[in-house]
Amino acid sequence: MTHPRTSVARTPVGLIAFLFIIATALGCSKNDEKTASQPSNSTSPAAAASTPSSSPSGSAAELRMQCYGDGNECEVTRELLAGFEKKHPNIRVVVDVVPYKAILENLPIQLAAGEGPDMARVTDLGGLNKYYLDLRPHLKDPAYWEKNFGKTLDWYRAGRDDRGIYGLMTQLTVTGPIVNKTLFDQAGVAMPARGATWDDWVAATHKVAKATEVPFPMAMDRSGHRFAGLAISMGAKYFDADGNPAVVDDGFRNMAKKFIDWHKDGTMPKEIWGGSGGGQYRDGMKEFQNAHIVMLITGSWQIERLDKNVGDAFDWVAVPNPCGPAGCSGIPGGAGLVVFKHTKHPKEAALVLDYLAREEVHAEYMVRTANIPAHAAITEKGLDYKLSLAAKTSLNTFMGEVSGILPPAYVLQGYPYNRAIYNATVSRLGQSVAGELSVDNALKRITADINEAVKEAQRK
Repeated sequence: MTHPRTSVARTPVGLIAFLFIIATALGCSKNDEKTASQPSNSTSPAAAASTPSSSPSGSAAELRMQCYGDGNECEVTRELLAGFEKKHPNIRVVVDVVPYKAILENLPIQLAAGEGPDMARVTDLGGLNKYYLDLRPHLKDPAYWEKNFGKTLDWYRAGRDDRGIYGLMTQLTVTGPIVNKTLFDQAGVAMPARGATWDDWVAATHKVAKATEVPFPMAMDRSGHRFAGLAISMGAKYFDADGNPAVVDDGFRNMAKKFIDWHKDGTMPKEIWGGSGGGQYRDGMKEFQNAHIVMLITGSWQIERLDKNVGDAFDWVAVPNPCGPAGCSGIPGGAGLVVFKHTKHPKEAALVLDYLAREEVHAEYMVRTANIPAHAAITEKGLDYKLSLAAKTSLNTFMGEVSGILPPAYVLQGYPYNRAIYNATVSRLGQSVAGELSVDNALKRITADINEAVKEAQRK
């Protein structure tokens, strides 16, 4: 099937609604596992060419940026920085492209040791706050940041009294499923409509997989963040009335049992969740792009990657989140660029982010990476995305999912130790998928792991 590339019409109303709903609900957010896809390599042409030869030898301030990409974010960042370096010939930026796993697991260890890059693209926005440089004293016009990024600046801060400016949002995201439409068409099976349950989608994808001889009906990224959307739809609250973690309630338990059953009955491949240990992240994009699964539970950040990698191999589209008894919820999130306070060049690093935050530069980044902006002026004016019909449709679908996000999803994303919850979920449910733990024992371990990890984090 072909995907003629077309321009997405300017949709300022949709973008404004997306920004307003997410930013309002997440205004107190302190932590964010965007949980993005993991590039297959730790280097790329963009990284290899990241040090411009035109910079004066011996006189340049060299800055290193760790960057992971869901699609082409790092390459586009590097290309945009060429304009910055032209204006500032005494500053060079080396973009080190790394797997998302390195951002999740290795970067915090580096920072705790007082090491690491000058800046990085991160998703644990509030959880790494103690390592951030406050950009405010180094910015030419902090009021510009407050005006255009004011609704997301709190996500990086340590608390209500913290007025620092720490990061530049590079995307807003929401989780949800993507399906192989071509397989549905070939099987002659109608896609379930908005409001359909998870059971409805399991039944439909089984019919498609059987008719088309595809190995598996469904898969989900190995991520506690991704699982949370399903659990919350089943009624999971994640916290008690006092705001303390109380993760394993009836809703969480019911979803966990259903999830393990999906792996036992062949609905999902065991390799994704059961093939890795601990809190390791692994997405299901390889399986989806190779048409080995009918549906992948992932998120909006995958649009550019799919648009580029799938091409005309098959038709794909995002669909509304399936429903449980409590609702049809995804999980909000995002990623941003931050500067670490151990940098030897704080002024120069702030100049880099200030440049990337400029309206015309930021707008180009969003269009070229097919991401949803957090910049107020850009969202008001709208963007002319150059996307295929599939990507355009999917982007609109994900934006429409924001209104269905349930309150516990925002509370979870705003919890400063949500990484403890996500990692425990992945680790123990992964062991259950692999046959190492019963579901009941996995749930007991999840509770114990979370309590221990939160206590440890609070002692630091």
